[in-house]
Amino acid sequence: MSGSIEQGASQTHGNTHILHFLVRLPRPMEMVWPALATAGGLAGWWTEAEVLEPRLGGAVALRGLGAGQVTAWDVERVAEYTVEGGGRIRFHLERDGDDGSVLRLTHEFRGEAEAEPRRRARCERLVEKLAGQSTG
Repeated sequence: MSGSIEQGASQTHGNTHILHFLVRLPRPMEMVWPALATAGGLAGWWTEAEVLEPRLGGAVALRGLGAGQVTAWDVERVAEYTVEGGGRIRFHLERDGDDGSVLRLTHEFRGEAEAEPRRRARCERLVEKLAGQSTG
């Protein structure tokens, strides 16, 4: 199984943009979760996490996006980071068959709308990274 990225509905309300992506990943949730919920995992595809306390209410600082807190946390399912200046990034992970998973990614932020291609490129890096991992 190879991964794929589907563009969801994108919305703009004044200067606030909400991007949605549906990312089908060639690995089970247990292998994907560390890429969404650990400093090392995020650095491999999204951005460096200078601080990440993996729990609801924990501190988070994402390079280039800002510092804030973990605003949703359900182990191996949901990680949401709300950072000043970078908005809200939500990773919602679901099982997709026996060997795959689906990531529903939402990024709500203020600023330039041209960020969409950069977010898609990050999703492509995640697919490539996970496709290269051994399952056993």
